[in-house]
Amino acid sequence: MFEHITANELAGYGVGALLLCATISAPRIDALISASQRSSLGMCKRCGDLRMIACSKCKGAGFLKQGGPLDFVAVGDLAQTYRARSNIKSSGCTGCKAKGRFNCPDCSNLAQN
Repeated sequence: MFEHITANELAGYGVGALLLCATISAPRIDALISASQRSSLGMCKRCGDLRMIACSKCKGAGFLKQGGPLDFVAVGDLAQTYRARSNIKSSGCTGCKAKGRFNCPDCSNLAQN
């Protein structure tokens, strides 16, 4: 398979793999950096002194689509989807009671003590 591969192609595969890994790990790296900055500023590491965090189940929207997070629409059906919006079913998030957010557990523990 790799008998006729050139050095440039091999370097391209390496750079592509590096970019893919960086893209996948970007949210974790961002969370680590933001928590570090918040702690250095004396803020809550979790919410940044907002005293609320977004629901992880509905991503802060307050509702869930019927199909789930991996519900893809085929290109041919795209026009039908925009015309018939009422066919898309959504329900209120049961995790956050359709509010989209929770009180920050770290800040509420400090307020009680």
